[in-house]
Amino acid sequence: MEKNSKKSPFELLNVRLFIAFRATFNTRFYYPVFAILFLDFGLTLEQFAMFNAAWAATIVLLEVPSGAWADIYGRKSLLVLAGALMVAEMVLLCFAPRNGGAVLFTMFLCNRILSGTAEAAASGADEALAYDTLKKEGMEKEWPLVLERQIRVRSMASIAAMSLGAAVYDPALMQRVAGWIGLNMQLPREMTLRLPLFLTMIMALWTLSIALRMREKDGTVEDRYSTEKRGLGSAIDALRLTLGAGHWILYTPFALVIILAGLLFDSLLRIIITLSSQYYMIIHLPVATFGLITSLMSAAGLFIPGLSRLLVQRYSPAFNLGVMGLITFLGLTGLVFVFPIAGIIPMIFVISVLFMNGFFVSHYLNRITGSNQRATVLSFKGLSFNLAYGLMGLLYSLLLSLLRQQRTGVNPVPQGIELENFVFVKSLFYFPFCFVLLFICLLLFSRWKLRLKGESRMMNEAGP
Repeated sequence: MEKNSKKSPFELLNVRLFIAFRATFNTRFYYPVFAILFLDFGLTLEQFAMFNAAWAATIVLLEVPSGAWADIYGRKSLLVLAGALMVAEMVLLCFAPRNGGAVLFTMFLCNRILSGTAEAAASGADEALAYDTLKKEGMEKEWPLVLERQIRVRSMASIAAMSLGAAVYDPALMQRVAGWIGLNMQLPREMTLRLPLFLTMIMALWTLSIALRMREKDGTVEDRYSTEKRGLGSAIDALRLTLGAGHWILYTPFALVIILAGLLFDSLLRIIITLSSQYYMIIHLPVATFGLITSLMSAAGLFIPGLSRLLVQRYSPAFNLGVMGLITFLGLTGLVFVFPIAGIIPMIFVISVLFMNGFFVSHYLNRITGSNQRATVLSFKGLSFNLAYGLMGLLYSLLLSLLRQQRTGVNPVPQGIELENFVFVKSLFYFPFCFVLLFICLLLFSRWKLRLKGESRMMNEAGP
């Protein structure tokens, strides 16, 4: 079908719903106070770490099978499941008893497992459904424009959620607001700690309603697989599709290089973002400003997508990889100096590269992946990113342990400096060196692999 130049991609229902789904599914009002929330409910830091490990493990285990399920049963079914699971996980948090002992522990553990399952179900399925809708209309070249709009809308939603979520969690602030509007009532911590959760519950219900309105593309697997083939036969098909997608990635050098490049940037920079609050304290930013700073960082998503779209249209993947590499090196090097206040600038570089990385990986992978395995391949991408992030986190924890051991006994920490802060600052020194080493390895591997298969031209061709 020829592309209709007068038609906008945003006139397509699935495209609009894809943008809305991404925004509502990822808008979590409790994110600015995530760790504090767990502690205020009566859990320990050790339990918090264990729950997040369970969340990550669930995603890793279900990421690829869920993508294959989407390619077999249809993408909409996975998105509806993701929306329903989001509602279920928020019900557990909203009604969990504070200081509830074993009951509280069980409810929060189930929440993390349900949340991980929802993440795995949504990963790839929404993107595959939207891209296939564009492809059916002959408008797949408009995908960068859709990605740009999606990231901007998600960023605006994140800015609102980060600001409002942190505000409603503060009982003192909420008490003052109640006084200003003439409400004569007490707002204790027991009440305000649940306000971000109930706001997120509203988003969960909205997410489910969006998923229910989506439409499968004509000619999807729902047309190709009759009811009698489902069950064991479809499970075997899902396994075969999963293995086939993995084989395709390994033997399609361009796809393999894109995924390896994406996980390099994602794993290193996500570690930095996870530790951002400690970094902000060290560069002398007031704790009360963390929510505002996080919102301002999310504002990068309002203009970085536009820049990324221009880059993919005008320059080659190799050039864009170089741009990301340079910005990342400057950002990681800037963090080493922990400049007071001004140290926020290299953090802006870090968050900007994360936005660019998500845009580039999605654009290039969708461009070369067939519709019959798109969701599975995108799930492989999510799986590799989470595995790389987990491995990088483990290596980083070992680095911190070694640095801490070096600063005990014969090499004490300088007086007046906390051990944790000292070790953290020292660890930042290793990030730019680690990145340069891995980046060089990626370049050498890419050069060898692409030339071996004769795909070098793909890294040097510009355009969508």
